[in-house]
Amino acid sequence: MLLSSIHSSLDELVYLLNQLSNNAYSESCKYLSDASIGEHTRHILEMFQCLEESYDSGILNYDNRKRNKCIESDTHYAKQIISDIKQNFKKENKSIYLQQIIDKELIEIQSNYYRELLYNLEHCIHHQALIKVAVLQCENVIIDENFGVARSTIEYRNQCAQ
Repeated sequence: MLLSSIHSSLDELVYLLNQLSNNAYSESCKYLSDASIGEHTRHILEMFQCLEESYDSGILNYDNRKRNKCIESDTHYAKQIISDIKQNFKKENKSIYLQQIIDKELIEIQSNYYRELLYNLEHCIHHQALIKVAVLQCENVIIDENFGVARSTIEYRNQCAQ
């Protein structure tokens, strides 16, 4: 279920990217502190990449992302990265140690692969909500009304509609 939800969110992103020129994709949006759809997409994808690349070692530090500018400027490249991510999810849960430097101190906490997948799904949805704001400045772009909406909120709305 978790992987299918992640695939669904990434598919929604591909659907959006299929509608955008590279110029629209990389154009800054004043409502997002001048960030672009591409920058938010890069951030989403690099978090997933970082998790997958850390799987074997079991040491995960999201601050060590690559920050590949090609992802934020080229929709075709971003879609290839999405395809790669979807194909390369590891299946088994395992312990992972999450590291981060906070106030010059290395913090390490125990997590696990599935917990981090869930975090990345929620993180993806959060950034999709921000991307939705930037999409408002694009003409003729269609996105699903649930793009950038948490799965729990969608479920709640469905229950209320009954």
